[in-house]
Amino acid sequence: MLTAEQVLAAQKANLETLFGLTNKAFEGVEKLVELNLQVAKASLGEAAESTKAALSVKDAQELLALQTGLLQPAAEKAAAYSRHLYDIAAATGAEVTKVAESQVADLQKSFAGLVDTAVKNAPAGSENAVALVKSAMAAANNAYDSVHKAAKQAADVAEANFQAITTQAVAASKQAAPKSRRAA
Repeated sequence: MLTAEQVLAAQKANLETLFGLTNKAFEGVEKLVELNLQVAKASLGEAAESTKAALSVKDAQELLALQTGLLQPAAEKAAAYSRHLYDIAAATGAEVTKVAESQVADLQKSFAGLVDTAVKNAPAGSENAVALVKSAMAAANNAYDSVHKAAKQAADVAEANFQAITTQAVAASKQAAPKSRRAA
């Protein structure tokens, strides 16, 4: 049976966890806002420069060359922005995962403690029931570990795919820029 002190301690721990997760979420949002402000400021300056350059163009061929020259840097900037977004999301997700794993570990310890207490106080002849509970606990822990490992592997594969796609997109824009210049 849980005492009032144990319930109060559990509630306090849950509140601390909630506020900790909320702070981590706000940190992620702050990083995202900061990134977007930096991108907006840089984009505004680049738009002003591009507009000035476009207004000084003398013919269509020069305009096409200007546009082609802007293509590759734009693709690289978009890829860098995507990488930053991914890094912010991954870091925030890692913090949340760390807290969740800690909570699961604490719950597993608490439950194991409860089972051990129940086993010590179990009446004679309940060995089969005790063995069944212990077996179920071990199976649940193994299932959690398997799911956790599979999720980590899936996240690693997704990150590798994201990096590969970004690299391919930048490489494709680098290849397209010289062809466009020659066509001009």
